[in-house]
Amino acid sequence: MDVDLTPKLAKQIYGGDGGSYHAWCPNELPMLKEGNIGAAKIALSKNGFALPRYSDSAKVAYVLQGCGVAGIVLPEKEEKVIAIKKGDAIALPFGVVTWWYNKDDTELVVLFLGDTKTAHKAGSFTDMYLTGSNGIFTGFSTEFVSRAWDVEESVAKTLVSSQTAKGIVKLDAGFQMPEPKQANRDGMVLNCEEAPLDVDIKGGGKVVVLNTKNLPLVGEVGLGADLVRLDGSAMCSPGLSCDSALQVTYIVRGSGRVQVVGPDGKRVLEAHLKAGNLFIVPRFCVVSKIGDPDGMDWFSIITTPNPIFTHLAGKTSTWKALSPQVLQAAFKVSPDVEKLFSSKRSAEEIFFPPPN
Repeated sequence: MDVDLTPKLAKQIYGGDGGSYHAWCPNELPMLKEGNIGAAKIALSKNGFALPRYSDSAKVAYVLQGCGVAGIVLPEKEEKVIAIKKGDAIALPFGVVTWWYNKDDTELVVLFLGDTKTAHKAGSFTDMYLTGSNGIFTGFSTEFVSRAWDVEESVAKTLVSSQTAKGIVKLDAGFQMPEPKQANRDGMVLNCEEAPLDVDIKGGGKVVVLNTKNLPLVGEVGLGADLVRLDGSAMCSPGLSCDSALQVTYIVRGSGRVQVVGPDGKRVLEAHLKAGNLFIVPRFCVVSKIGDPDGMDWFSIITTPNPIFTHLAGKTSTWKALSPQVLQAAFKVSPDVEKLFSSKRSAEEIFFPPPN
């Protein structure tokens, strides 16, 4: 495989007193363009406000740090103002308008991963701002704006030109933003740190999977997602997506090692991972990770809303399903070696605690 799969950190694209916007570049992480995947982060300081915007891509947002408020307007729907906090996952279908606000001292950091098949540029998100120095209406003449909004031209000029910042601004401390409603979270947000666990293996790890059952909007986004928390020195079984999906993984916390093997049986990636790294596992590749002593957490999207995975080690693995004779013939080993192999990993699945 000729594509460079090396994990990368995001780079700042723009920023100011209110916060900053960071993204991964397809030129540095070629699998973004190859797989039509976008990845970015927004970091808002206290009173930081990310101006209302459209995006050219459907996304899943994941709150990495802090808490704040998000405004979401689905096409032809009313605005929903939602309180957000660390661990929240939010499905953002194509065509939504969003804004983000941080009223707390702790920095609010939100990760965006999404599909760029409909995007202006493959492998990158393009946001279209409703206001600001690069807002959509700055390109129209005052006449067109005033007629569209049914206001005097002088008012239209004030509306279009008063906000001179780009993308992110810092609001005055006393400015009152709309209050979120708890009911607005229903069907829009799933907190991955509080949701029922799909997998929980003592000494191994935990998984929460986002799909159309617990967050129906992911069906409109066309993506699945999961939060995996790997315990210290534990291993995640070698596995692959058996429905040809790409896996896009962001390391949320901790560190560890990863190996990826391609369809031709050659290792295409071996790297040490740390918080902030993003990497992509191509279709039909097998991936496995081992956490460092402090463990490792990651958030991933999968390019299908209801992904199906198969594992190659553990009690639910493909090897356990095959008959002894097939194993002997496939490995070209004696029955004694096959019995020893088959007797291992008879209780563990997906995650393997560290050796005693």
